[in-house]
Amino acid sequence: MWQFAFLIFFISSCIFAGIMLHDSRTLWSGASFLFMMICLAVFLFFTVSQYSEWLAAHDLVIGILIVMFILAIGSVIAFPAVLILVFFVEGIKVIRHEGIKPANLLSMLFSVLMCIYLAVWPVIGNLGKNTLGTTLYAIISFAAAYVLTLLAMYSISAVLNLFHLRKKRNADYIVVLGAGIIGNKVTPLLAERIEKGIELLHYNPNAVLIMSGGQGSGEDIPESEAMADYAADKGVDMKKIIMEQRSVSTQENLRFSRELMNKQKPKIIVVTTAYHVFRALILAKRQGIKCVGFGAKTKWYFMLNAFIREFVGYLSLIWKKCIFTIGIGASIVIVLNGLK
Repeated sequence: MWQFAFLIFFISSCIFAGIMLHDSRTLWSGASFLFMMICLAVFLFFTVSQYSEWLAAHDLVIGILIVMFILAIGSVIAFPAVLILVFFVEGIKVIRHEGIKPANLLSMLFSVLMCIYLAVWPVIGNLGKNTLGTTLYAIISFAAAYVLTLLAMYSISAVLNLFHLRKKRNADYIVVLGAGIIGNKVTPLLAERIEKGIELLHYNPNAVLIMSGGQGSGEDIPESEAMADYAADKGVDMKKIIMEQRSVSTQENLRFSRELMNKQKPKIIVVTTAYHVFRALILAKRQGIKCVGFGAKTKWYFMLNAFIREFVGYLSLIWKKCIFTIGIGASIVIVLNGLK
């Protein structure tokens, strides 16, 4: 059994590595990671059982195995609870720093709704003969579980796509996505993106910076022009900068930037704020643009709130699949309740 558990863990590790190496811009990267951690937990369990007598005489080894087992189990079981707690705490912080606005309430609202849902479960779950109530709650539970599963996969996949072993990628282009300016000046958030682009340019000296962003309402000049001026003030040669000035969305950022590239299969780095990287990569993949994403830092308490918005944006991309899946689940629940 120990050998079989190891084989399954080895296969799951290969699947995870294969997905990450081939194209990590998918929820399968997060799903394969969780599956690998489950297999690791099973493998460690059988390892401890198989070699219990030998391990009893080696405290250090058994200590390491226990820590690995806790991490493997914790990453699967404790993830939802930790996620709710973190969103609640950071929701309080964002309100304290940014004020009470609808957009600033997303992370706290998420955690509060989850707590309410978990608290009312015993009450709703014991409705007895109230078939309509139990059916409705079962459908809501399925929908909530489905969305939370997507959120978990999205979160893990997003984090995995932020990790890079090296910054030197022999890139041809470094695309910095715009994020709005005030008058003709970049905001602190946009400045961080530009700084990250400049940093990556040092590691990829043959690359060209593409500053991507058109002119929106309340902006005196196109975002890309303000971004180029900021980079020039930081010592970047204007000959190393291309300005894309038509885009007004992330999709257009990517599409119009790609049109400015004169190579058939260029090596592309996309730079945006950390919480925005994964969705930008998904949008790039949908357009057939092969690239990797690097995230610029931002305030932690603000990141989670913005991350919820990014996840909602992702759901808007796959809303037909979501409705279909929830519809299938609801149909199964109705049929099962009708057979009772």
